[in-house]
Amino acid sequence: MTTSIAIFDTTLRDGTQGEGISLSADDKIKIARKLNALGVHYIEGGIPGSNGKDIEFFNRAKTYSWSSKLTAFGSTRRKDSLAEQDVSLNRIIEAQVPAATLVGKSWDFHVHTALQTTLEENLSMIGDSIAYLKQAGLEVMLDAEHFFDGYKHNPEYARAVLKRAEEAGVDWIVMCDTNGGSLPHEISEIVRGAVNTVKVKFGIHTHNDCELAVANALAAVQAGALQIQGTVNGYGERCGNANLCSIIPTLQLKMNYDVLPATQLKELTSVARYVSEIANVHMPINQPYVGNAAFAHKGGIHVSAILKDARTYEHIEPELVGNTQRILVSELAGQSNVLSKAAQLGYELDATNPETRSIIERIKELEHQGYQFEGADASLELLLRKATGLSQDSFTFEAFKIITDKASDDSSCSESIVKLTIDEETILTVAEGNGPVNALDNALRKALVRHYPDIEHMHLTDYKVRVLDENDTTAAKVRVLIESTNFGNTWSTVGVSSNVIEASWEALVDSFRYALIGKEKQTTAIQRKEPLGIVNH
Repeated sequence: MTTSIAIFDTTLRDGTQGEGISLSADDKIKIARKLNALGVHYIEGGIPGSNGKDIEFFNRAKTYSWSSKLTAFGSTRRKDSLAEQDVSLNRIIEAQVPAATLVGKSWDFHVHTALQTTLEENLSMIGDSIAYLKQAGLEVMLDAEHFFDGYKHNPEYARAVLKRAEEAGVDWIVMCDTNGGSLPHEISEIVRGAVNTVKVKFGIHTHNDCELAVANALAAVQAGALQIQGTVNGYGERCGNANLCSIIPTLQLKMNYDVLPATQLKELTSVARYVSEIANVHMPINQPYVGNAAFAHKGGIHVSAILKDARTYEHIEPELVGNTQRILVSELAGQSNVLSKAAQLGYELDATNPETRSIIERIKELEHQGYQFEGADASLELLLRKATGLSQDSFTFEAFKIITDKASDDSSCSESIVKLTIDEETILTVAEGNGPVNALDNALRKALVRHYPDIEHMHLTDYKVRVLDENDTTAAKVRVLIESTNFGNTWSTVGVSSNVIEASWEALVDSFRYALIGKEKQTTAIQRKEPLGIVNH
C-alpha cells in the first residue's frame, strides 16, 4: 500500500518573510487559487488580524470554495493569561478556516530567553491553546519551533512538549528545524525518536541555511513524517524554506509516495513560474525540475545521445512535471545540437550536406564574438532562415541617427531618425523616446506600421545589457538581450557591439524581423531555395 504524504504550503506566510518578497491581498488570492488547483493539501494564508493584507485575504477567501484546507497561523496564548481571552487565538476562529497552525516553543533555551517564562508555563500555553481551538472545531497543528535544537540540548523537555500537545488533542505535530542547521542523519534520528514518543501524526518544517532543507524534509519522511511544510520555489526568511517544487516530484517520482494526481503534477512548472512572476522574483534557470534549464542540453555529445534516447541524460521525463526538453546552440554545439534545434523550429537540415557544417561554424564564430543564442531563440531562427535561403528581408536598413539632449535641470530627451527601404520605397521617420533605445524603437515602429499594421501590437517587455570584457572598461563589448511579445507569444533577440546603441539596434531589428516572420511564412511570393541542404517538408 502506497503511503500518502500531505503537502502544506506556507508560501503566503513563511514565504513572504523572504527578503524582497511582498504580496498584496490580491496576489495572495491569485497564488492560493493556483495552489488549490495544483492540489496541495493545506494552504497557509497568513496571520488573521495581524495586518491589513491578511485581514483582506481571509475575508475574501470566504467567498471562494477550496478543495485544499485553508489554514490560519498564530502563536500559543500569551504567558500568564487565558486562551479564551487571547486575541490571536480568537482571530483564528473568526477567520472561519478549517485548520490552524500554532507555533510553540520546544527548546528550553527559547522558553527562558525569548518568552522569559517557566518551562511548565510554556507547556500550559501549548496545551491550553490547542484545546481551545479544538473546542472550536478546528484541525490543529503544532509547529514545534526549534524542535531539533531543543531535542539536542534537552531531549526530555522536547518530548514533554510532544506529550502535552497529544494530551490536548492536537492533530499534527510539525517538527521545525527553524534555524536550518541540522543535518539529514540528525533529522532521521530525532524524528524516529519523536514518532516513538507519542501516537500523533508528524510533519516536518525545514529551513535552507545549510542548503539541506529538501534533503532534511525527505529524511524526515523516511523516518515517519507524513506531512511536509514548504514553499513554492523555496521562498522564505534568510536562505529560504524547503522547496516544494523539488520535494513533491522527488517524493512521487523517486520515492513512490502518493502526493498529487499525475495530471496535477504536470502543472508544477506552470505554478512555479506563475508564483515567481507574481512575487516579482527571478526564478533560477537551473532550479531542479521546474527551471528553464532543468532539461536543457548544450554539449554536443549529450545532445547526440538524448536524440537516441532521452534517458541517457534526463533523470525523468520533463513532461511529468510540465517542463520541456530544450536543445541549446552555442560554441559547444555539435552537429546534433543544430540539427535538433532546427527541427524544433521547423527546419529539416540535411546532415550529409557539407554546407550544414558551415552553419555550425558560423554559430560558433558568433558565440566567440559574444553572441549567446541559447537565450535568444528568435535571433537563432533568423540566422537559420537566412543561412538556408528561406528568408526574404521585410525591410532593408539604411541608416539611423540618435540625438540626446541633457539640460541643467536634469531633464533629457532622445530623438531618433531612421531610414529604411521597404518594397523599393525609402522611408524616413523621426520619433522621440525616454532614452535612445526607446526612441529607436518608436522610430522603427513608425516606419514599419504603414506596411505592416500588426507591428503596432508588438511590445518590448525586457531589456538587458551585459559587459563582456570588464578589462576594457568603457570600450568593452556589450551584449544586449531584448524580449518582446505579441498576442501572447514571447521571443528574445541578441545584439553585440562595443557600442551599446549599435548592439541594442541589432537586437531591436531582429525582434521586429522575427515579429514579421508569421506574415512572411504566409506570403506565397517566397521562393524556397535549397543551397544548404534544406529538405522541403
